[in-house]
Amino acid sequence: MTNRMKLSHHQHSGRLRPHEHTSYLPLGFLLLFVGLVLIVYTSSAASPPPQAGSIGLSGTVPGSPPTTAATITSPSNQQHFGTSPVPVAGTCPANTLVEVFKNNIFAGSGSCTNEGTFALNVDLLYGQNALVARVYDVLNQAGPDSNTATVYYDALPVQAGPLTALDFGGAQLVLNTDAVYRGIFPQQEFTIPIDILGGKAPFAFNVQWGDSNNKIVSRDNNTAFRVNHTYLKAGTYQIAVQATDTDGRVAFLTVAAIVNGQPSVPTAGSSTLPSSTVNKLLVLWPLYTSAIAIVASFWLGERRERLLLGRRQPIPVPIHDK
Repeated sequence: MTNRMKLSHHQHSGRLRPHEHTSYLPLGFLLLFVGLVLIVYTSSAASPPPQAGSIGLSGTVPGSPPTTAATITSPSNQQHFGTSPVPVAGTCPANTLVEVFKNNIFAGSGSCTNEGTFALNVDLLYGQNALVARVYDVLNQAGPDSNTATVYYDALPVQAGPLTALDFGGAQLVLNTDAVYRGIFPQQEFTIPIDILGGKAPFAFNVQWGDSNNKIVSRDNNTAFRVNHTYLKAGTYQIAVQATDTDGRVAFLTVAAIVNGQPSVPTAGSSTLPSSTVNKLLVLWPLYTSAIAIVASFWLGERRERLLLGRRQPIPVPIHDK
């Protein structure tokens, strides 16, 4: 007797096995909650600018100018120097700007630290120099003058009296510029005027901007000129200018530059969003849409599978003759 082996199909019950289906109701509530949060975040970030007829104003009310004067503690009075520039330091009202003058000529500027001190290098004139420091507040209001420190720059061996006062038509090389630069914003180019007094052409200049950048400039005459620079970040910077003439004379000047934070100015009928907010929205909304699409695809696929299993007819089982 020969046994024949035959295959028969197993009949599927058409029922889902427990705990193998997805809980779509909690997922739906979760997606709804996330969608509401995104809508609120987007609407608050893209709030409309003031409409026509509404005016927003901001300003600063001038206060009293500084009442405390700076004090020059170094160099000492009647001190003689054989080289220039020389360090000038002292005390000052905290968070003010300090400008130093030599014989009533601007010599340099710097910021007063939170500890109430200042320090900068000052290029001296030949002979006697009467050094005076003056403080200014953020509104450029001047305070009282400091004590006067009289020092001497001895280009020749030290003498009993001061050398002849500086003649700007003579040989000494002197630089001059504005005392301080305010109202500068990041990403905006600004210019510094530099005046050349004395010396002999041609001249070479090295301008150090205080942000690890410098610029080399050559001049074939002693006429005033301008140099340009753009700061990337807000802050207070010390600009150092050093010049050399054809005979090797050297002049030095330091000046402060205050770079303000860049304000955002919305245009009429539109709103300006920060780049970080725009980047977040560009990422979050596509992710949220993709999550909805994935959940919907699984739900539709499961429903379709149920319908197909419910419509499938039982497969007849063949009866074998013994």
